[in-house]
Amino acid sequence: MYLHIGNGNSVKRKNIIGIFDLDTATVSKITKDFIGKRQKEGAVTYLDSDLPRAFILLDEDGETKVRLSRISTSGLKIRLESGITEE
Repeated sequence: MYLHIGNGNSVKRKNIIGIFDLDTATVSKITKDFIGKRQKEGAVTYLDSDLPRAFILLDEDGETKVRLSRISTSGLKIRLESGITEE
């Protein structure tokens, strides 16, 4: 099963480590540094022009990746709980 994270992008549900609010999570220097490091490594993906509201932390084949989404964490949570997914 896949979770649609916006703008035609989906991720495998089994690969999701966590979903975080971008505004509150990036208050921490540790989180900012982590995302910055992942970005330098090319492991951050955002395919939308709108302001991102959440980031999804994934484990894809043993590599930690970050996907930025314009959908809020509560919206993503509702999709996960209600089964709004793509196959």
